[in-house]
Amino acid sequence: MAYRIASLADLARHGFDTVIDVRSPAEYAEDHLPGAINLPALCDAERARVGTIYKRESPFTARKLGAALVARNVAAHLEGPLAERPGGWRPLVYCWRGGQRSGSVATILRGIGWRVETLEGGYRSFRRAVVQALYEAEFPARVVLLDGNTGTAKTDVLKRLREKGSQVIDLEGLARHRGSLLGRVAGGQPTQKAFETALAMEIAALDPARPVVVEAESSKVGELSVPPAVWKAMTAAERIEIAAPLAARAAYLSRAYGDLTADREALIETLGTLARLQGAERVAGWQAMARGGLFEDLAAELCGLHYDPRYAKSRARWARRPLARIEAERLDESGIDRLAEAVLNAVG
Repeated sequence: MAYRIASLADLARHGFDTVIDVRSPAEYAEDHLPGAINLPALCDAERARVGTIYKRESPFTARKLGAALVARNVAAHLEGPLAERPGGWRPLVYCWRGGQRSGSVATILRGIGWRVETLEGGYRSFRRAVVQALYEAEFPARVVLLDGNTGTAKTDVLKRLREKGSQVIDLEGLARHRGSLLGRVAGGQPTQKAFETALAMEIAALDPARPVVVEAESSKVGELSVPPAVWKAMTAAERIEIAAPLAARAAYLSRAYGDLTADREALIETLGTLARLQGAERVAGWQAMARGGLFEDLAAELCGLHYDPRYAKSRARWARRPLARIEAERLDESGIDRLAEAVLNAVG
């Protein structure tokens, strides 16, 4: 029996006990259905071996070898991660296009007595739904951009808004990057496809009748591109602008980027890449600040001399005045909470 994806919103409520991706580990790592576990029918090396035999020798020989390998791998899964599954267990199994790998695994699992379904069209059908949502459809809700210079705690304000019940999409959180040269986070970024999957599922869960707050970003967050439907909605959106004194922003950044300042040598190396934009002498001074632990001074200079002029240039392209401009004297916990309340009132 095959399960068809009617919509991404419906997929989030699929009702299966477990979603099993039987593709190879490399395919799974690039992207997979939300919440899916990986129980490969063929590992990466086995898949490559079967494919080579299929092309160079014969499809029959490849299928025979593939069947033997799948049977061994499924046996290992049954004796390992699936050993304790109860008799009423209901999994959804998928591969690349709903073909031999998922069909073979599903046949064995059904033979045991489990209520197995396969995904019609496999991962490819899911990917088509993601592409349709992010590249072809209109964004489903009113977007309000949270704007402001570097260090105005926009990401923390977004988190506070979500806690207060507001609809929020955190692009930096989904992209695992803080959106600047110094924005890398531990673990690195997901693939473009995985980023798009996470983003599409959040959009599918939105209430179209309510506004959604998104942090103002460029068209890329780190190495990842913001998909066209989202970017189009962002460029047409109203803005709420947050402002704070440079000293408050520098103090906030020295706290927020504690993971980066903890590795001074990596920070110094990253600062060196700014030499082509800011000149070797100025960057050498910033590197000396980093070496000496003067992180608030460094943050203040980076904001005033590097980031703020670039934000001003970008902001000058906006034809409309901001929906609201909110001033914050402090960016500690209570200051961020007051900002979130003011943003909620401005969004309406």
